[in-house]
Amino acid sequence: MTAEPAASTGDSRKPLLIAVDGFSGAGKTTLATEVAAALSRRGSVRLFHLEDIYPGWDGLESGMAYYREQVLRPLARGQTARWQAWDWEAGRRGPWRSTEPADAVVFEGVGAAHREARSMLDTAVWVAAEESVRRRYALERDGSTYAPHWERWAAQERRWSADDDASAAADLAVRMVGPGANAAAALASVLGVLDRAA
Repeated sequence: MTAEPAASTGDSRKPLLIAVDGFSGAGKTTLATEVAAALSRRGSVRLFHLEDIYPGWDGLESGMAYYREQVLRPLARGQTARWQAWDWEAGRRGPWRSTEPADAVVFEGVGAAHREARSMLDTAVWVAAEESVRRRYALERDGSTYAPHWERWAAQERRWSADDDASAAADLAVRMVGPGANAAAALASVLGVLDRAA
């Protein structure tokens, strides 16, 4: 594996950093995509999915640490983030990639607003849904790929949340009744929080 490239100073412009967190299948991707689209009408936006960097089905905790140090911290300094996506077939990290600073960066994924990350974020959103809804949506979305690993991953989510109540610490909690079912109302709530914080 090649060494990490030197961090770029970029333009040293600190983006607005927004985390959309919640358990698997809650509707985070739907909401984060809508938030990014809405913010793109105001300026430049990057959307980063934590699922790209989790190192395998047992990698929630180490994936959060990798996200925090390799992606979030550089962007919080207005620098380009250098990171490697997880190659699921090879079982290792792939080539180096980069995420440039923008006016806003939306991070989406389980653990995006974990305790050690929150001090670097401007806004944390927690997306909630009933477990039965989450499981059905996740399995419909990812099918046979996810089915054998649902409980394995859910157990990691439970262990993390037992020690770090990111839902209570979030600036805004929204409840989804299904994938995209109330995304418009949730989006309005998120944008309202961002406007008040501006």
